[in-house]
Amino acid sequence: MTESYVRDLREVDASRIADVGGKGAQLGALTRIDGIRVPDGFCVTTDAYRRAVTRTPAVRDLLEELAHTGPDDREGLRVLGARVRRAVEDTPVPDEVAEAVDGALARFADGTAFAVRSSATAEDLPTASFAGQQDTYLNVVGADEVLRHIRRCWASLFSDRAVTYRLRNGIDHRAVHMGVVVQRMVLPRAAGVLFTADPVSGHRRTAAVEAAYGLGEALVSGLVGPDVFTVRDGRVVGRTVGAKQRAVRALPGGGTQEVPVEAGHRDRPALSDAEVLELERLGRRIEAHFGSPQDIEWCLTDDGSRTDVWIVQSRPITNLFPVPDAGDDEKHIYLSVGHQQMMTDAMKPLGLSVWQLTSMAPMLVAGGRLFVDATARLASPSRRAALLDMVGRSDPLTKDALETVLERDDVLPAAPSGAAPPSGAAPSGAAPPSGAAPAPPSGRGSAPAPIETDPGLVKELISRCEASREQLARDLRTKSGPELFGFLLEAFAEHRRVLGDPLSIQVIMAGMEATWWLNDHLQEWLGERNAADTLTLSAPGNITSEMGLALLDVADVVRPRPQVVEFLRTVDGDDDGFLGKLAELPGGREVRDAVEAYLDRYGMRCVGEIDITRPRWREHPAALVPALLDNVRNFGPGAARQRFEEGRRRAYEKERDVLARLRALPDGAAKADETKRMIDRVRTFIGYREYPKYDVVSRYFLYKQALMAEADRLVAAGVLAGREDAFHLTFEELHEVARTHRVDEGLLRRRKEEFRFHRTLTPPRVLTSDGEALDGSYRRDDVPEGALAGLPVSAGTVEGRARVVHDIADAELEAGDILVTTFTDPSWSPLFVGVAGLVTEVGGAMTHGAVIAREYGLPAVVGVPDATRVIVDGARIRVHGTEGWVEILG
Repeated sequence: MTESYVRDLREVDASRIADVGGKGAQLGALTRIDGIRVPDGFCVTTDAYRRAVTRTPAVRDLLEELAHTGPDDREGLRVLGARVRRAVEDTPVPDEVAEAVDGALARFADGTAFAVRSSATAEDLPTASFAGQQDTYLNVVGADEVLRHIRRCWASLFSDRAVTYRLRNGIDHRAVHMGVVVQRMVLPRAAGVLFTADPVSGHRRTAAVEAAYGLGEALVSGLVGPDVFTVRDGRVVGRTVGAKQRAVRALPGGGTQEVPVEAGHRDRPALSDAEVLELERLGRRIEAHFGSPQDIEWCLTDDGSRTDVWIVQSRPITNLFPVPDAGDDEKHIYLSVGHQQMMTDAMKPLGLSVWQLTSMAPMLVAGGRLFVDATARLASPSRRAALLDMVGRSDPLTKDALETVLERDDVLPAAPSGAAPPSGAAPSGAAPPSGAAPAPPSGRGSAPAPIETDPGLVKELISRCEASREQLARDLRTKSGPELFGFLLEAFAEHRRVLGDPLSIQVIMAGMEATWWLNDHLQEWLGERNAADTLTLSAPGNITSEMGLALLDVADVVRPRPQVVEFLRTVDGDDDGFLGKLAELPGGREVRDAVEAYLDRYGMRCVGEIDITRPRWREHPAALVPALLDNVRNFGPGAARQRFEEGRRRAYEKERDVLARLRALPDGAAKADETKRMIDRVRTFIGYREYPKYDVVSRYFLYKQALMAEADRLVAAGVLAGREDAFHLTFEELHEVARTHRVDEGLLRRRKEEFRFHRTLTPPRVLTSDGEALDGSYRRDDVPEGALAGLPVSAGTVEGRARVVHDIADAELEAGDILVTTFTDPSWSPLFVGVAGLVTEVGGAMTHGAVIAREYGLPAVVGVPDATRVIVDGARIRVHGTEGWVEILG
């Protein structure tokens, strides 16, 4: 029936994406908004596309071939895409489709010009806009020309950029279909784009209007530098007038051409302030209708007697980072938890909710990441100073971002007189590295009594944690079904109690404060920068650094067994059954036992380990094979003990040197005695700093094993299609599924799509409730021209080959290489033993990568913006770990 091939714009809305594509559905929805003018038109449906294109054998075969071409085969994709486009354009429009289009055109006067625009089913969606990926044709006149351009729109579904975009967003080419929008052409005086949120900063109360004379193609194609107007709170607060030398105008018989702009108009604004404010007002109405910031294409017509604004498209702005829902209309400032935890990747709902339920601080979710609300602390001048000081020591970029926000008068509520901080609400940057236990807040009662420098305190704390974990494991073995979830909520309370142990917090802070004391005083007295970096080498009891050295011991078992070494070189990254095959090789049983012992101690760890849904080394042991082989190749027997002893020797030599130089100073004996006490204190306590995170991750693995056993039962009962579907439910939702044996399949699909989208976002260090995303900058004048500024966290200078690594399973390192990556957590420690230096994009002075770099004596600079993009893999670089910059040598 012909009616299935064409639909009037006024008949469609967001529910019709599958029928008319994203652009058509959005335009249809726009026609329903009071006061919004949309040019009249109709949609050629996806049924017409399927009838004409996908049922054509030649095209269908090419689509099948395209679907099986890898995303890295650029030349293959280019050639295949061109063949598909040619085949589609050569395919005649079926008679019944042509008849439907002719019927829709009949209501327009002869000679009417049209815009013919692509409208794919994966276009203008909340999580993937596809803006500019398919084609638009303007000023098309005559039915035959409309049909020809409809075919061209169909073909544009396979442009090089559209094919690449789908691959990057995980969208199957065969699952996307093309609708086409045909609208009466508007011949504007001016046209442009309106963003209802600042597309750069993300600020939701700021709108940006770009305008040029004539058709909007001049702006989109980059032909002119447009006028740019900034609007905030109903006022034009910024204005830049572009040099508009040329414009695009419609030709009488069809098509467009570039024409010069009259000399007197080139430097005049294309819009008056009143017109800009009217655009912003209409944009806010559209934004309210769709419920999210919009990227709006508009045209302005002026016949001398009246001016009309026409909306020709509106799509979500998909690159904005979402704002946490605080449940009120107050102003808030949020700090990223991921930047403290060294895990800025998106997390799945189960991981997010378990972290929320087990953390000491209330946390909000946005964009698949966790944030802490720092507003209350920042509103109090005294507590603000303490927070900024703590943040500045950890991550100067976060401090700078906060200070940038605080420079404004309208970002903070007034602090109630004498207000106390909310219990446990330590923001991300102010918390100890466990990420769960808050630092003792400034100004809350009297300070706790100082603790003695007693190694027995550390032993006591570890013993308590081990006993608590053993009891947890015993209890979990007896729980299943809804009872399991009730028990886990009790276990989470015990989890928080252990992490909030006042003695544990005192020990952590004692080690950190002793480090700061040594760095501050030895720089003042001796001119020594970051002296604690050497004084803490091979500090005892650091379970994370021990983990890296322990893998060197495993390499000692592997190295003298050549057949095992050769076998491990053949292990695929997904072959987690390789341990069982080892027993068939000479010496393989011993290697297997050594690896198993390592996994018994450290198998709960993995990259991104704060996310309970990530595969642990015990679940995915093949992830360790590259690092193990690097150790076999790059080190000799006994390297672990040698490295530890060498670090300890250097630390003691540094101690003797520092104390001798201090004694030569005025009042030197007192200075040396105080420094000695601090050195003893830092070496006693600094290693424990890594243990709470180990305890957290150990508990997480126990929780995960119990939850996955429950997921397996739900799969066996036919409730879940796969065990990992549980990852896309929150803890509370999974509890409900276990209770009712019912799951919302639509919710699971939406969550999986959201997670794919969240992975494309880059979280900011600081985020405001107005949506402004800030990452801060280094305000330094001591960095050489061309060098990359960062935070110095481990002293020394090293030069070597940069190895840019995004996944430890892909690392192939040689002795002397410098590891460059986005972030590191404890799971990266096995790589640290084999490199000469470290550069990361995220990190602070007391985060895990910095601590372990100091333990191993690696020069390290962290918090280097865009390091993995700017530094090319294999380039030669020099890391200045004392000063805090990186030179790219070539």
